[in-house]
Amino acid sequence: MTSSSNLTPYDPPRVWVWDQASGGRFANINRPIAGPTHDKELPRGQHPLQLYSLATPNGVKVTIMLEELLALGHKGAEYDAWLIRITEGDQFSSGFVSVNPNSKIPALLDCSGPTPVRVFESGSILLYLAEKFDAFLPEDPVQRTECLSWLFWQMGSAPYLGGGFGHFYAYAPSKMEYPINRFTMETKRLLDVLDQQLAETAFLAGDDYTIADIACWPWFANICLYNQYDASDFLDVKSYSHVQRWAQAIAERPAVVRGRKVNRTSGPLEDQLHERHDTSDFDTKTQDKLTPKE
Repeated sequence: MTSSSNLTPYDPPRVWVWDQASGGRFANINRPIAGPTHDKELPRGQHPLQLYSLATPNGVKVTIMLEELLALGHKGAEYDAWLIRITEGDQFSSGFVSVNPNSKIPALLDCSGPTPVRVFESGSILLYLAEKFDAFLPEDPVQRTECLSWLFWQMGSAPYLGGGFGHFYAYAPSKMEYPINRFTMETKRLLDVLDQQLAETAFLAGDDYTIADIACWPWFANICLYNQYDASDFLDVKSYSHVQRWAQAIAERPAVVRGRKVNRTSGPLEDQLHERHDTSDFDTKTQDKLTPKE
């Protein structure tokens, strides 16, 4: 790395004004205001849990959790997974905003009781499901606290990986040295935090697989196993041997294999299941389950 910067000097105005022409790859959906842009109700399926999502790292957390619960025999965890195409603004529909006022995936609607319960923010959804089904969350207070510390560590770390490193390395209109160096340094520091922890424990919170692992795995496995942002070499991910061991072990879990496919719209067709309404969907020809763009 060099100390020089290729950033064009910027003198911020006294009051910032939204320039709708800026924003890079996601300019058409980035905006400084909340609320719906159009009226559209969300679909409902037959199961108690209705998930509205996309297979980004945050979305994959929840589908993995649900598939893991089903693998344990929790029939109440059956769910319908509806595709939300965020690049087309589906998250700004009136129906979606009613479930998540922050207009971010994933969003969950629990219809198992007399009054539907909305749950938004991926970490909150994982904790809600863990408590609802008494699974993947230690009962011992010390172990529970360790698990939740790693869960919230991930929630705080994700903006540096995605909105920081991922944005400036892969999605910004041009490559700029200062932000790439800044967020590369932080991403590698986070990988080192994980690596040092996993040198001592099988999973993040100890010997058992928990929601801490389910939360962290999609973000760090995408970088370490699946070359997200085309940055594996740049980040030298192979040097984090304990993270590699942990990521590969979780990747081989059958529920994780299934969960990664749900609401996925990229990659090989056999890895895509745009909507999920029944366990048999995984056994049906993938092409028959792809939903056309409206």
